[in-house]
Amino acid sequence: MYKKRLKGLRERMGKNQIEIANILNIDRSQYGKYENEYTTIPIKHLNTLANYFNVSLDYMFSLNNNKQYNNSKNDINLLESGKRLKEFRKENKITQTKLANFLTTSFSNVSAYERSINIISTTYLYAICKKYNISADYLLGKIDNPKYLK
Repeated sequence: MYKKRLKGLRERMGKNQIEIANILNIDRSQYGKYENEYTTIPIKHLNTLANYFNVSLDYMFSLNNNKQYNNSKNDINLLESGKRLKEFRKENKITQTKLANFLTTSFSNVSAYERSINIISTTYLYAICKKYNISADYLLGKIDNPKYLK
């Protein structure tokens, strides 16, 4: 998902795992688990690192090779993210139940994402973006265009 890009970006900047862990305010062993995908990195940490490395989330996920988008925002917009997830789902005629089944989660979890109660998990965000060719940066409100990836 992000393993190859995360390690490559860290190494290109000449940073070690301890230095990156300090940016996230976590210990090195936890960061190592993220980098090796033994544990899924929370989207807030992935976003922090994307900002630090000056790359898009789409690039981090290897969804495309665009390192950065014009007019990209640093912060994830929880309200916009919920709205965009719901719009995307309706545009593709997918019910909350169908999306929940695809993600192997509950209807109430999808509903909480759409109502901006919770930010979508990294794993679910990646699955949606990969299957439907939609930008993670767009879904999280970091960019307005492009919505769909080429």
